[in-house]
Amino acid sequence: MLTIKQITDNTEGVIRGLEKKHFKDAKATIEQVLAFNDKRRNTQNQLDKNLAEVNQTKSIGLLMKEGKKEEAETAKARVAEIKEISKTLQAEMDQAQEDMTNLLYTIPNVPYDEVPEGFGAEDNVVEKMGGMETELPKDAL
Repeated sequence: MLTIKQITDNTEGVIRGLEKKHFKDAKATIEQVLAFNDKRRNTQNQLDKNLAEVNQTKSIGLLMKEGKKEEAETAKARVAEIKEISKTLQAEMDQAQEDMTNLLYTIPNVPYDEVPEGFGAEDNVVEKMGGMETELPKDAL
């Protein structure tokens, strides 16, 4: 299975390799994988920002102890709102990851550059043979 790193580091090479294997819609499929990856990464960034904001919010218990009930309630409401947003973002991120992984499962590995383009075994090039070649009779099973 191809990895995201392989695809992002050498996108054009991966597309050329898939086209050499006659993979249908190689460019569109790779672009779709990259789109899922971008969505996943952007969602992860937003989740990290939300977590940082929650951590940055003053301690609600400390505010209550100081008698600042209104500020504590405001902070509590904001934290609850961020947590709800984070749940939906987490679901989006998980879905994008799952879609990307399922799409990656359908993409074949890229052949070496030396492999000739062809449609079947008869198009392969024999580089080296070993041992003795046995000739079978025409009626061999």
